[in-house]
Order: sequence, then C-alpha cells, then structure tokens
Amino acid sequence: MIKELIVVEGKDDISAVKKAVKAQVIATSGLGIEEKTLKIIEMAVHKTGVIILTDPDYAGEKIRRIINDRIPGCKNAFLPREAGTKDGNIGIENASPADILKALEDVKVTVEYTETHSAETLRDLGILSGKNAKILREKLGEYLGIGYCNGKQFHYRLNSYGVTKDEFTYAFKKIKTEAGIDG
Repeated sequence: MIKELIVVEGKDDISAVKKAVKAQVIATSGLGIEEKTLKIIEMAVHKTGVIILTDPDYAGEKIRRIINDRIPGCKNAFLPREAGTKDGNIGIENASPADILKALEDVKVTVEYTETHSAETLRDLGILSGKNAKILREKLGEYLGIGYCNGKQFHYRLNSYGVTKDEFTYAFKKIKTEAGIDG
C-alpha cells in the first residue's frame, strides 16, 4: 500500500501500476494535462504526497517537468527505459509489476539545488560527451534511481536529488567496471 497519489500518463499506466501496488493513481492524459488534474495533484501533495511516474521518454519528461515546476514537493520515480520498452513502444504500461515496484521504492525527492557535481567534472569523466557518455548516463541513471536523460538533465538531476559525491563515485566505478569501460 502506497499512501501517495501516483501520477501517470494514461489509463494503461494506471492498470500497470495497480498490478504492482495498492494506491490511488491519476492519469494526466499525456501532454494534454488539464487544469483540474493539476489542482487535484496540488491538493494531494499537501495531504498524502505525490509520486510522479511518467514514461521514460521525451513526453514523459516534459510532463514531469510541468508538474514539478508548477507543484513543488512532488516525489519522482523513474523507470529504466529497457523496463518500459516492448516492441519498440516505451511506457509504464509495458513494465512488469516488479519493475514498477522497484521504481517506486527508489523514489527521489527534489532538494534545494546544490552544485555538488560540476559540469566540468562530469565532462572530464566522459559522462556529458564522448563515445561512452550515453551508456554511462543510462547505467548511472538506473543505478542511482534518477532515470536516463541527456547530459544537461543528468547534471541537473544529480544536484537536485541530493546524490552525494560518495554515492556517485561508488556508482561510477561500479558501472565502468561492469560495462568494461577503461579510463
């Protein structure tokens, strides 16, 4: 049982989440999120809390950003892209109950933005650009529970979700070893 209201994109996502956990779930109807839905989310953030679990794609990230910008205090859960992909379609509705539960267990809360991780350091480590950057961000995002994203967004999430230098260093070394990346 999860006390927070879980925000997803569509009706199929609601069904998938309800197979994984017992919770109240609301759909945004994709990018066409209505004012009345935003009001419900805003009310819930103060009463029960809110967890945003949108698809691991561009539209899902845009919806997440709209809600987080408008309604401070939401928690964010991220599903790895491969867990939500089936036959070329990406979405929460494709994830197994175990993958949804794992995403909800690794929920992240936005903290006050602190520049713990500089863009320069991330660039030097080959995370923002270079031949292995995409795979590193994908694996690190999954391991740290902040989801896959481009370099700029990865930098922002590391600092917004309070990932410590120790957590990051441990994950980075582990991912590089597992992926067989030198350097």
